[in-house]
Amino acid sequence: MPRHYRTCNLCEATCGITIETEGRRIVSIEADQADPLSRGYICPKAYALKDVYEDEDRIRRPMIRREGTWREVSWDEAIARAAAGLHEAQRRHGPDALATYIGNPTGHNLPAFLALPAFLRMLGTHNRFSASSVDQFPKMLAVYLMFGAQLSVPVPDVDRSDYLLVLGANPLVSNGSLMTAPGMKWRLREIRQRGGRVVVIDPRRSETAQAASEHLFVKPGSDALLLMALLATLFEEGLGSLGAAEGRVIGLEALQAMVAPFAAERVSAAVGIQAGDIRRLAREFCAAPSAACYTRIGTCVQEYGTLANWLGDALNVVSGNLDKPGGVMFPQPAASYSGKGSYKRWRSRIRRLPEFGGELPVACLSEEIETPGSGQVRALVTMGGNPALSTPNGARLESAMASLDFMVSIDPALNETTRLADVLLPPRSPLENTQYSLVFHKLAVRDTAKLCRPVFEPEPGSWSEWEILAALSAELIRLRSLDSVAAGGPPIENPTATHFATTPDLFISMLLGSGPYGLSLADIEAVPSGIDLGPLKEGGIERQVRHEDGKIRLMHEDIENEALRLAAALDGGAFTKHDDAPDAFLLIGRRQLRTNNSWMHNCRTLIKGPERCTLLMHPSDASRLGLKHGCAVTVTSRVGSVALPLDVTDEMMPGVVSIPHGFGHTRKGTRMRNAAAKPGVSINDLTDESVTEGLCGNGILTGVRVCVNASERAIV
Repeated sequence: MPRHYRTCNLCEATCGITIETEGRRIVSIEADQADPLSRGYICPKAYALKDVYEDEDRIRRPMIRREGTWREVSWDEAIARAAAGLHEAQRRHGPDALATYIGNPTGHNLPAFLALPAFLRMLGTHNRFSASSVDQFPKMLAVYLMFGAQLSVPVPDVDRSDYLLVLGANPLVSNGSLMTAPGMKWRLREIRQRGGRVVVIDPRRSETAQAASEHLFVKPGSDALLLMALLATLFEEGLGSLGAAEGRVIGLEALQAMVAPFAAERVSAAVGIQAGDIRRLAREFCAAPSAACYTRIGTCVQEYGTLANWLGDALNVVSGNLDKPGGVMFPQPAASYSGKGSYKRWRSRIRRLPEFGGELPVACLSEEIETPGSGQVRALVTMGGNPALSTPNGARLESAMASLDFMVSIDPALNETTRLADVLLPPRSPLENTQYSLVFHKLAVRDTAKLCRPVFEPEPGSWSEWEILAALSAELIRLRSLDSVAAGGPPIENPTATHFATTPDLFISMLLGSGPYGLSLADIEAVPSGIDLGPLKEGGIERQVRHEDGKIRLMHEDIENEALRLAAALDGGAFTKHDDAPDAFLLIGRRQLRTNNSWMHNCRTLIKGPERCTLLMHPSDASRLGLKHGCAVTVTSRVGSVALPLDVTDEMMPGVVSIPHGFGHTRKGTRMRNAAAKPGVSINDLTDESVTEGLCGNGILTGVRVCVNASERAIV
């Protein structure tokens, strides 16, 4: 039987796998022991690639919806209908009447990733949205301001680190996020085996915390205060040194002055950690031969997200651990495809939230659809996303999307979002495409290069995202050209024609040829498990700091203003005042190994087993409320309420409860039968779109104030 060497495309870990096939059938999926990054590790999601490929609910032909009824049509008819609807919205109401929403699977799919920039430029709208403004923009904005580019992300060199400090992340489950590190369980074990320490700061004793040297509970949303105190201790006790960053920083004295008021004793009550422990952590971090502070999603989805992530990297810099083996380092990929980014070039129409990286925060999309006036969003294109479940107050956005004049979804699933579309354009399976991970090689804890050829020949009549966006672009330009000629103007040339005349293979070949290793496609194809380019390399400051003067910014006006706002909130008791009601809690999300957001719940392999959409609560809280393990509870926030089973466990911090992300498959009109069999509830029926992170408008998904009570509602 043929054996195919692939990278699993279902999450950021990019684990190496081998797939045996017989005809068009997948016979087996196994870990690739020779993959230089994953080294024989895979998680349960890899086995689900078979489910994804063979999913009987996967849409395989274009469809048009009229009066609530779907019918299959040809690609020509679907593209013509999609382009006509989008063109009409922009023709009548202007370019910004059209919005786009891009989900995270796009970054895992080479044809989609390479096609998207040209398509978005052609559309000409400022109303661009994506899943990035739900979970990662604060991290990206922090590195943009500090290092000068939104993907200049220094990643922990976990394979050589002596001390790993983890805040707001569960890498044992995620296998890294904005840190591609498959097999984190054994990577963490190796840190401890060589005498190092892993310390996890989290409101839940997560899977990573259980494998760590130490775990400390922290109050949700207070990470910036904790990091301020760690830095204040470092400066107060003279613990730091710049190391490789010596002579390459601006604003060191200003940073020291900014953090000075946040002594450990001042913030202790607000963060829920003893002052002595905070000071001890700072001393241990600076005394370790090498150390890395890793901040991720939990630090992003809170009010002071950009500030918290800035402070995490500032700790790495001033402790001498930037660009240091075992500290945090910049990967050197064989091929790279990313610009510097941008910030505040425009703002949203209603709330004036800022653009970042060419996008607006999705937390404001519903109001941009609902509010009449110039620039009102009247049409929408979604690609690989499910914002009805994945964005704050998804129920409001779902209602808003239902009111649109026109909607196109490029997606293989009829899910909670795409069921509202007028035209559904289904891309073929990723296993029928060539894959090269341009994003995740740039974030990996080891430099490697791997090209994956298709496992199967494309099904007859199937299109990739590259072909879909090329055809849609051409038809939209044709319609614009007809309008121009009818108005007495010249024909309009297709600005995407040159882009789409190039192939993904040629793009990768050019990027490799201009890369630091001078590799070719043939070089990589000759090593199907991937080429090992070695551990992370020093000299990353010169390569990745993109400010014109080459200097790292340890202070920025926006960061200073956020610190002042944080100090005022601390003085005002925002972190210590709580509702007097005994049923009041702070809600956090959680990630699970057998799921990946909302789009993996239709896989039989992954959903089997016990109920996973439960509310976690500490035993003391359950006892106080008279609640028993397994009983039904209702959780209520400002925006809505849900009912689900209670899971009583001491892994939760008292006063904090947790619901996993991505469930809520109860909407009529979907075609996801396995997901509907275990629908669960959506945490984003509780999160609040009206409150956002301070600098980039990211959604706030942690520390949400809720009430929990025994439920009289039936659990679906």
